[in-house]
Amino acid sequence: MRLQNWVQIALDVTLARHKFGGSHSRRCDAGRGKYHRVCKNRRIELLYANTLVYSVLKVTCRMGLLETLQSQGRYSFTEADAREMLLRSDPAVSALLRRLKQKGRIVAPRRGFYVIVTPEYSTAGAPPPTWYVDDLMHHLGQPYYVGLLSAAAMHGATHQQPMRYQVLTDQPTRASTVGRSVIEFHVSTSIAETPTRRLQTETGTLLVSTREATALDLVRFVRASGGLGNVATVLGELAEEIDPDQLAAFGSLRPSPDLQRLGYLLDAVGHTRLANPLLRLLSERRVRSVLLDAGGPRKGDAVRPWRVIPNESVEVDE
Repeated sequence: MRLQNWVQIALDVTLARHKFGGSHSRRCDAGRGKYHRVCKNRRIELLYANTLVYSVLKVTCRMGLLETLQSQGRYSFTEADAREMLLRSDPAVSALLRRLKQKGRIVAPRRGFYVIVTPEYSTAGAPPPTWYVDDLMHHLGQPYYVGLLSAAAMHGATHQQPMRYQVLTDQPTRASTVGRSVIEFHVSTSIAETPTRRLQTETGTLLVSTREATALDLVRFVRASGGLGNVATVLGELAEEIDPDQLAAFGSLRPSPDLQRLGYLLDAVGHTRLANPLLRLLSERRVRSVLLDAGGPRKGDAVRPWRVIPNESVEVDE
């Protein structure tokens, strides 16, 4: 049970004492309520409610803020969480957090949000982003999902580990350097309709784009994904587990140039079974020729059936 729950019980018992008189045990015996069960199950003998409050605060002080959080399975917290747990003044809590940062016990990816640095990650300066990204985005109040090369790696595409942890969200967000990790954010206007899965991590869960959504995002954010050659290599690793029907379902919501480029690359790496559903979608639209590398020069002729102009060669790593 969290600290504030115990404190609330203590306050409720205090009111009960004033209402019914006597010790809290008389109130429990009379009402046979939840406080009696809590006391009995926990084998806590309390004479007065203020004794419980004092005992709870003493446990937190004795264990320390970080130890108390870790005992609850938490490795990130906000400044508001710290104030609530310690019941101390804002200046006192701020001073404590500054000392913990100076000692390397915590890091702050964002103002007011902290990550506990456990001993095994003291050299790296912070645990991996998978430990706290979900809490961080909740703190920022922004929808998100882990995408691009980071999502591909979580789905088993391990040919090239991403240098940065990539998160997609709905508004411009500056990158965060947390220990040796860099979290970069990319803006997407289709966060809400992008299919995601909540995957288990060492300390909780986080939202990750599905393999099908990851494939379409890779061709949309080619630069952030390491260029066309790297995108083609990663697609080759993901392709065996991609569902053609789900790819077509999500593809129906995406612009034609994304489908054209993805279909072209899937053909290039030998996965025609995945490319064909995209071709059927395009047959129902008015399609114009597009550059394979949208930022490159216009050279060459469009290749059918995708109407893609291969203005850059694609080299797939073996």
